[in-house]
Amino acid sequence: MTGTVAVIGGGLAGITAALRCADAGTRVTLFEGRPRLGGLTHSFKRGDLDVDNGQHVFLRCCTAYLDLIERLGVTGDVTVQRRLAIPVVAPGRAPVVLGRDPLPAPLHLARSLLGYTPLSLAERVRFVRAALAMKRLDVDAAATDAQSFGAWLAAHGQSRRAIDAMWDLVGVATLNARADDASLALAAKVFQTGLLTEASAADIGWSRVPLGRLHGTAGELAMTAAGVEVLTSAKVSAVRPAGTGWLVDRRPFDQVISAVPPDVAARILPPGVLPADGGLRTSPIVNVHVVYDREVLDRPFVAAIDSPAQWIFDRTAASGLTEGQYLAVSLSAAEAFIDVPVATLRTWMLPALEDVLPGTRGAVVRDFFVTRERHATFRPSPGVNRLRPSATTALRGLWLAGAWTATGWPATMEGAVRSGDTAAAGALDLSATGRAATGSAMSTLDGVST
Repeated sequence: MTGTVAVIGGGLAGITAALRCADAGTRVTLFEGRPRLGGLTHSFKRGDLDVDNGQHVFLRCCTAYLDLIERLGVTGDVTVQRRLAIPVVAPGRAPVVLGRDPLPAPLHLARSLLGYTPLSLAERVRFVRAALAMKRLDVDAAATDAQSFGAWLAAHGQSRRAIDAMWDLVGVATLNARADDASLALAAKVFQTGLLTEASAADIGWSRVPLGRLHGTAGELAMTAAGVEVLTSAKVSAVRPAGTGWLVDRRPFDQVISAVPPDVAARILPPGVLPADGGLRTSPIVNVHVVYDREVLDRPFVAAIDSPAQWIFDRTAASGLTEGQYLAVSLSAAEAFIDVPVATLRTWMLPALEDVLPGTRGAVVRDFFVTRERHATFRPSPGVNRLRPSATTALRGLWLAGAWTATGWPATMEGAVRSGDTAAAGALDLSATGRAATGSAMSTLDGVST
């Protein structure tokens, strides 16, 4: 394979696209405006702690992401549950576990759902009926995307309690939106792929090392070894057509893959490729970080209901902490928290943690800090899929990648990797045959493999 490709953006989509093109023999230059790679999955130092900006997990059904982890040579730095188990905690309640049995889907969840005591028996039965109805939804239909997930749930007999304590338990973390504010198509994608199709699909995985090492450091090493020219602190100001190719600022390339957020893409790409505002709104995520003087949580993570806390992760080993315990509390759909001062969040979250984790009572808080991603993901509102552009643009040799593009997935690491794969496949096909991959050749790359 010959030709030159510029990849703009060093997040998961850009790393994926650069490696795929380089592995096919293309000369690739990757531009990243920040001094580090990894995009939204990065780490920083706070004293001796390695801190992830946010808590990112994946599922066993995230096959494209797992392929990237293998390509980066870091499979030993992640762990995946042998079998799905989500400990659910709530104030004044004994913990319960949502998990699976060694049975085919959806029977694999039956025993766990029937024993889910935060819901009444009638609510549990209605949940099963709604889940079976959701399995039949066409997630690619525009009418499905136009519907509100919350409205669909209400129409299928789901009480507010069932939505809060069950559907949003999973949905908020994966969609970064509550059911009432989310597209039914994206919500159904999550539940169909993760819970209703393949028994092992929702087994949860996470990094055992800082994300900056898992993605950024490993990504740079892999790309350099593959011959990619990796340029960090290299902010691109303009991408313009030039003859049969492209100029990235003043450097000529045959093709360009833009793997930056939509607002940046709208600013640097030729007019008309995207709406000036990118066409998409964003949703924030806030992470609360607490370091205790002792162990207060005896498992890798828990999910909380009836609490301001949502998902709570033990990040002690990954952070390098050698004494005490470091917890990270992930707050998705965090509009209510994004502008709250740290001192106020402390007065809210420490008592909330005491309510759901009895071990924190009496423990000394050695450190408390907050990280915020104001524009963490695109907002998955009803009708959002019509605003998500495909990898192929109207301009020959210009491709789009990023979790916000039309992957069929919500804004997840899996969606980002799939977008990079799709953009690279188009660029490689154009380089090889002089035509862009379209139709079925492209759509196969967006299919789900579980």
